[in-house]
Amino acid sequence: MTAPGTGRPPSPSDEGADQRLGALKAAVRDTVTEHADALLDLSRRIHADPETAFQEHRSAALCAGLLAAHGFDVTAPAHGLETAFRATVGSGPVTVAIACEYDALPGLGHACGHNLIAAAGVGAALGLAPYADELGLTVRVIGTPAEERGAGKALLLEAGAFDGVDAAMMVHPCPFELADFRSFALGTLDVTYTGRSAHPSLNPHEGRNAADALTVAQVALGLLRQQLPPQWRVHGITTAAGTSPNAIPDRATATYEIRALAAEDLRELRQRVEDCFRAGALATGCEVALEQPEPDYLDFRGDAELLRLWTANARELGRAESVERPAFACTDMGNVSHVVPSIHPVLDISGGACGPHEPGFVAAAVSPKAEQALLDGAVGMAWTAADFATARTAGAGAAPPA
Repeated sequence: MTAPGTGRPPSPSDEGADQRLGALKAAVRDTVTEHADALLDLSRRIHADPETAFQEHRSAALCAGLLAAHGFDVTAPAHGLETAFRATVGSGPVTVAIACEYDALPGLGHACGHNLIAAAGVGAALGLAPYADELGLTVRVIGTPAEERGAGKALLLEAGAFDGVDAAMMVHPCPFELADFRSFALGTLDVTYTGRSAHPSLNPHEGRNAADALTVAQVALGLLRQQLPPQWRVHGITTAAGTSPNAIPDRATATYEIRALAAEDLRELRQRVEDCFRAGALATGCEVALEQPEPDYLDFRGDAELLRLWTANARELGRAESVERPAFACTDMGNVSHVVPSIHPVLDISGGACGPHEPGFVAAAVSPKAEQALLDGAVGMAWTAADFATARTAGAGAAPPA
């Protein structure tokens, strides 16, 4: 038997350090439990008042206000985004960022359970706050708007919100339990065709049909899909294609999404998809404008050390064993994971009865099972941050927690 990470037999000082860390983690859990009522109230209030991307003023204020009330240094707005905030506590050498999402889905409300993500993140930070310096931690809570649309974390990353961070984490509700979350890379594309209006029977030859241009592009995309790798996806909607059948449409618009397993593949896929839309313009004599309305969402890449720590802590909390799933979603936390060691475990709140972006998930996000996942997620993240900081400070020769 060897002391963890040393290759030598455990000494009495190792055992003492383990005991002190265990006592600190028990205190962290007790602190989260003390805040349980406030955390559940936070989740329920966000859930009852859904706000969509970049409009989450009340949700962000609720999270930031609860942290400020417990001694965090809060900046809001932060990093150039009106509905982002930054809250810090502690002055240790290891900085852990906890991401809070709180945006809702248009027309569906909190069918992705971001109310739980926000409250779990706040809970983890509150649990760590009294012990941050003792653990060698600086805790940074980042309120991250616009995950569903807008890639808020990509914007925050560019603005420096994650500078100096040693590890980043969040949890997400799901219909199953999964530690090693993997995601697609995602890109969006807004398409506008401009043609020339004309009467369809008097002078159709003078028209340039923008709706036809979009039709040509959609046919090209349908054929392209036959030659795409199995994990590449192209899907979208027509948002405008004329207003009357007795006028040749001079304008047509669409919004499309593309997905691939890796960011490198996304670049190639984007080029091929854009060529299909250019083909529509060429075939019909229309003009086309192609715009990328938000940064690409990069594929999520979990950190092995953090995953090991999270898995052990989730087991200690009595969470179900993690399943294995291929990539099945997209998140802007992927952008963070390309720069900072990160985890994004998902927690079962519905037992498989429904999943994110389904109407049934709205009710699931305030169920007793969901609220237990919220508290477990808060403790699990806090414990993982404590373990990570302790390993880092020990490895750097710092004194173990006193």
